[in-house]
Formats: sequence, structure tokens, C-alpha cells
Amino acid sequence: MKNSILIKVGLFLFAIFLIAPFTFLKPAGIVQAIDPLPIEKVEKIKTNVTAATNPKKTVKRKLEKPLHNVNLPDFSAIENINAKKKLFFNFIKPVIVNQNKKLLTIRAKLNSWMEKVTLELPLNKQERSELTQLVKKYEVNRNASLLTKLNALLLRVDIIPLPLVLVQAANESAWGTSRFSRVGLNFFGIWCYEEGCGMVPGGRIIGEKHEVEAFSSLEEAVTRYFDNINTNNAYSVFRTIRAELRLQEQKLNPAVLATGLLPYSERGVDYVNEITNMLRHNQKYF
Repeated sequence: MKNSILIKVGLFLFAIFLIAPFTFLKPAGIVQAIDPLPIEKVEKIKTNVTAATNPKKTVKRKLEKPLHNVNLPDFSAIENINAKKKLFFNFIKPVIVNQNKKLLTIRAKLNSWMEKVTLELPLNKQERSELTQLVKKYEVNRNASLLTKLNALLLRVDIIPLPLVLVQAANESAWGTSRFSRVGLNFFGIWCYEEGCGMVPGGRIIGEKHEVEAFSSLEEAVTRYFDNINTNNAYSVFRTIRAELRLQEQKLNPAVLATGLLPYSERGVDYVNEITNMLRHNQKYF
């Protein structure tokens, strides 16, 4: 009897010995996101689990009312991947193209003013007024010399290649299906820090104040993205790379510029690699 008990105890301990090491293993390749799962994904998981355990019972999820009046395509309803990609890119592309045109127009003015200043010719009243507005908008030192202001503005007032903007929008919005893009037209994961400025992330840590910004139009959302890249100190490397390409009279290569987006995500290098892979795999849509 005693031997039987000892054998059972021994087998139990042996089983624990075999299992224990695996209980401390962490799954590889998982990256912790700021907002781990968009609300629609969480609700979808809950619905699927309920349906599997109780087929007769259905779960109705409460949809958030959009914070805009834009007639958004229902990207989540499109099962064909190619069709979804085409619709998504075609939906957002015109606004990006238009924004880049505006930037090139302003940039042309800056270059003409630079020529005048280099030739020691004064700027007229209208030009000085426009320059003052640009200095404020692009957060340039207003106490700097005229030449320094123009150089600083030329560093910031420039385009962002269409393919790069498109894949970032696709990545950040899960091809237009994320809660933030549907409810707040935020296709770029842009944060804001005033209460009520947007949507509270589902996974926001207690004590943090940030929200995901909400926009009333697609134009506003895209403009905000461009302003963020062109003024935020976090993307100074991006702007330096772009300026260097300009100086060498080279094309603004999206993949090269993507290396300057390291601070865009907590995922860092993995995020940049994902963006460059998306650039490569979606060329036919650009």
C-alpha cells in the first residue's frame, strides 16, 4: 500500500516536472500595441465564441455613432482582397494627391523668395505676410533671420510620396475597418491630448490622458497627418532624409523615407519593415 502511494506521488511529481517548464514560456512574435484590439475585433471574438457554444443565441453589438457625416465605404463587407485594396486606395488617394499639390505650390513660393533674398531683394508686403503665417504654421523660430526661416521652411514644406501615405493609412486603419477610421476618420492613428478631442482607446492605461483624434472630413484627417510628419520633432530624421534626397536631386523614394518613420510606432524597426513590405507588395495599386 505504501509503495503504491509512493509510486503515485512519484508519477505526479514527474508529470509536474515535465509540464512546469512550458508554463513559463511566452509566445514568440507578439507585439504589444497601444490599443491591443480594436473594439470591433473584441466584439467579433465574443460573438464567435458565443455562437460556437450556443448556436441559437446571437449577440448584438452596439455600434458607435460616427463623429462625422462622410459616406464611408463598408470596407469590412468586401471579401475579395484585391477589390478591397483598390477601393481603399481609390477612396483616399485623391485627397493625398491634392495635399501634395498644395505643398508643391507653397514650396515654389519659398524657392522664389529664397532667390530674392539671395539677390538681396526685399520681399513685398504680401510675401512677408504669407511668410509670417507659414513660420507660425510650421513652427519655425520667428526670431531667426529671414534666410534661416526660409531654409527651415523648405525643410518642412514638402511632399510625402503617395505610396508611403497610402500604405501607412492602410496599416494604421486595418484597410479602413478599424474603429478609429470608421468612427473618427482617423486613418493614421494620430493622438490628441485634450479631453473630448477624439475617441478613448480601449486599452488605454489608467492615468493616461491621450485619445485618438477624430476628424470631420477626410481632407482634415490627411492634412493633420501631413502637418504631423512635417512639423513634429519626432520626424526630424524623416525630413533630413527627404532634404538630402532633394539636395542630391534624387527621387523621393518611399522605402528610403520609411526609415525615418521609426518613432511612428512603438514597434519601431518591426513597424518600418512592415511598411516597406507593404510598399513592395502593393505597387500595382499605386
